[in-house]
Amino acid sequence: MRNWSISAGRILGVELRIHLTFVFLLALVLLTDSASPHTTTPARGLGLVGIIFASVILHELGHALVSRREGLIAKAVILLPIGGVTLFDESQQPGDAQLPIWKRDSRIALAGPAANLVIAAVAAGILSLVSPEINLWAKPYVHSSNLARSVVWVNLLLAAFNLLPAYPMDGGRVLRAFFARQMDSVSATKRAVTIGQTFAALFMFTGMLWNIWMTMIGFFLFLAGQLEERSAVFQSVLETVRLEDIMLTDFATLSPADTLEDALEKAVHSLQDDFPVIRGSDMVGVISRQKILQVLRMEGNGYVQAVMNKIFEVAQKKESLASAFRKLTARNLSIIPIVEDQRLVGIVTLQNLMHSMALLAESRKLRKTALNS
Repeated sequence: MRNWSISAGRILGVELRIHLTFVFLLALVLLTDSASPHTTTPARGLGLVGIIFASVILHELGHALVSRREGLIAKAVILLPIGGVTLFDESQQPGDAQLPIWKRDSRIALAGPAANLVIAAVAAGILSLVSPEINLWAKPYVHSSNLARSVVWVNLLLAAFNLLPAYPMDGGRVLRAFFARQMDSVSATKRAVTIGQTFAALFMFTGMLWNIWMTMIGFFLFLAGQLEERSAVFQSVLETVRLEDIMLTDFATLSPADTLEDALEKAVHSLQDDFPVIRGSDMVGVISRQKILQVLRMEGNGYVQAVMNKIFEVAQKKESLASAFRKLTARNLSIIPIVEDQRLVGIVTLQNLMHSMALLAESRKLRKTALNS
């Protein structure tokens, strides 16, 4: 999903990314406006898109602010036409370990609709004072011909849709949190996704008979549910697989006394992109193939010791993949040495991590197929 989005800056330290489906929203708004008996202009159509866009941003910021209060740091928000997806910093641990996870998740989920309801109430109050001639109950509720009224109804509709028990909407997240009290997180997610996709199918069917907007909502809901389910399964694998299951035990090392040309020669005969630097039996740094090439091109030959990265994390064999990911992302690293009794016994790199994850997923799928047959 992140690959299908573009950066739109940062707000309160959170990166905002716009999903490309907003292009479809723009086209749909202009199409429905042009087919409407109410006269309007393309500029007002863009204004309506802007209202939806701003409402979704404030909805997601509500999630981000409450999640920060609960100890989860949001690092990016991907904006979709009917909501968004918040990406959390996996290197951070929740602050209040005493608070049950289902309560924390419920609070974060309800913060988005609450933000929209507050905006709708404030906007309605201002309109009743400044422009009492505007009838908030007149149809169409959301249309570019009356942007002021649309501010109220866009936020009310966003809150209402997100409160439906249809995962991954916020109401569905609360439902998933309720299920998670009685079962593991993957099973809870799958059950909530099944309910959510039932709503999605209902929206799409209703939309074909009544309103194209319902079809669009159903489509995004179905797609987002699938993505969330895959993410939950992936996170489950991260928590259950140990580093000893996927670490590389046959790997090349470098010495701090190696020249960069010697290091490059060793790198040519290795599939590794990152190398531990060893002095005697001690690990003293790490260096990447890219760093070796970069320094050779810019400064010429030298020694590994002068350019290696002396800041690195180590891990134990019994640690989980989730722990490795947190360590990799905390300092933007690409390699983690695995030690046992202060001895280097293996390495985990981002490269082999992604390959291993794909193989583990395929292995589990084959075992599941064999058990069912």
